[in-house]
Amino acid sequence: MNKGIGIAGIAGRMGQLLAEEVAAAGLKLVGGIGRAASPAGHVLFPDIAALAAASDVVVDFTHASTAVAHAQAIADAGCCWVLGTTGLDAGQEAAVAAAGRRTAVVYAPNYSPGVTLLMALAEKLGAALPAESYDAEIVEMHHRQKVDAPSGTAVGLGRAVAKGRGVRLEDVTESGRDGHTGARKTGAIGFAALRGGQVVGEHTVLFAAANEHIALSHRAFDRRAFATGAIRAAAWVRGKPAGLYGMLDVLGMSGA
Repeated sequence: MNKGIGIAGIAGRMGQLLAEEVAAAGLKLVGGIGRAASPAGHVLFPDIAALAAASDVVVDFTHASTAVAHAQAIADAGCCWVLGTTGLDAGQEAAVAAAGRRTAVVYAPNYSPGVTLLMALAEKLGAALPAESYDAEIVEMHHRQKVDAPSGTAVGLGRAVAKGRGVRLEDVTESGRDGHTGARKTGAIGFAALRGGQVVGEHTVLFAAANEHIALSHRAFDRRAFATGAIRAAAWVRGKPAGLYGMLDVLGMSGA
């Protein structure tokens, strides 16, 4: 395969960064789809099916509402998919998983290598620190325009802690506390979402015990970190067998 990389949402802020990173990596950009013409004059395709048919890999940071249609079209085309869209519901997640049974899909809540390693550490601490003694809290802050909360990265961190503890995140989530909520439940994984200004992304995983606190933090200063990681994933996934992959696979650390 040597068609090149397509970008869903190429005219958007993230799409433009992705296009720049394709060029920086010396890879071929096929073009993209978007609600407006690309400021850089890239080729625009009429829809996701046409883009997928022309591409080896489609990189997609669009919107949760497009996930089901994109999953179907990309799998039908036999194209690989790098998906960075967050805020997917259970049905949309199922569509992504179904696409992964037909083609190679990299799906990650965050494409920063630093955040990927942070998640790996969160899982290890979740396994090592007893939930009965160490309360897990995840705090995130993003720009005021972000529409989903907690962020996909925060949820990914929560899933990492839950995996380390051998539980389902959905069974232990404690989010959006307000009013007289009662005492914190033992074993809960708490979330707090802050919004304001133009913060690119800040995440902290806190393990709080009676005698010590352990905090793991990551701050992103430029969205380019996500774009660079996504294009790294796009270069890696070409030619891989069907399956659902993550950034640890891309970094060669899936068995770590």
